[in-house]
Amino acid sequence: MIAITYHEEYNKYDLGVDHPLVGDKPKKTLDFFMQKQLMKECDLLTVPLASEQDLLRVHSSAYVNKIKQLSKTGGMLSLDTPAPPGIYEYARRATGGTVLCGRKLYENYDITVNPLGGFHHAGRENSSGFCFFNDIAVVIEYLRKTFNLERCAVVDVDVHHGNGTQEIYYDDPSVLTISLHQDGRTLYPGTGALEKIGRDKGEGYTVNLPLPPGTGSQSYLSAFTFLVPPLIEQFQPEVLIYQSGVDTHHSDPLADLQLTFSTYYHLAQTMKELASRTCEKLLVLFGGGYNSDASVKAYYNITCGLMGKSSIITEQEQHEIIDSQVQDNVRELQRILSPFWTLQ
Repeated sequence: MIAITYHEEYNKYDLGVDHPLVGDKPKKTLDFFMQKQLMKECDLLTVPLASEQDLLRVHSSAYVNKIKQLSKTGGMLSLDTPAPPGIYEYARRATGGTVLCGRKLYENYDITVNPLGGFHHAGRENSSGFCFFNDIAVVIEYLRKTFNLERCAVVDVDVHHGNGTQEIYYDDPSVLTISLHQDGRTLYPGTGALEKIGRDKGEGYTVNLPLPPGTGSQSYLSAFTFLVPPLIEQFQPEVLIYQSGVDTHHSDPLADLQLTFSTYYHLAQTMKELASRTCEKLLVLFGGGYNSDASVKAYYNITCGLMGKSSIITEQEQHEIIDSQVQDNVRELQRILSPFWTLQ
């Protein structure tokens, strides 16, 4: 059985009518899942607020207080991230969903899903990219404290590089972060180069595969399959966190990858299999996606992949134009990582 978190306040995480992040996806996603009869086989969990103590394990008190103040007055956290009144509570609710997902993995579920999670641009003391609190890091620190975990892995396939998560764990060998994303030279936040593999004891535990604009499903799946399973199986995490952002879809207005709906099904299948072979604890965060209707369909395919259902949404594949560039990047990453991992 899969658990999915939800709260009506999820839909208040809305940055404005003219902003790419509007608060309609959580309810649309749940309604679509109900229409497709998925919820008959999932448990729906009501979400508490993340505690301030949860937040302070990752973020500085000055940063948390800044969000509190902006939540009272409204304002701008950064150039691309307006802070509407009430955002402190709404962001705590989203983070609380991820913390609840983490806790439930140690009670009675092998797979948990937070539809409003994966805010990977938030660093310890700053953020942008529509993010306020880094729920990925918050749940890792919660699980470390509560269950004494020694190895956590994050696989992040959002089209935008998770610069906040990378910053937080860049020198930490107990957290393996793997990110596939559109090349930062062509897309926000401009980070995630191949050569960025960690620092000091954490060297080798940050893995970045930037992909050129135009990368399609075939090239993407080939690169993912070459890279992710062997790294996860060698690392043997005690929990596996999947930031499954779907802004890689060809219709997304903010990016330029060319993935189709079936890709998300295959990626989720692989993540489920990896969790089964390692830790039997998979936490899924739906992440970004700025074509609302396409995102909901992609989230549906992800959930079908997690549940082993084959009745998925399909569409015509997009034209592959730059397969050789993807292969070149994969080979270069293999070379860079060779002192730390075996990739064949």
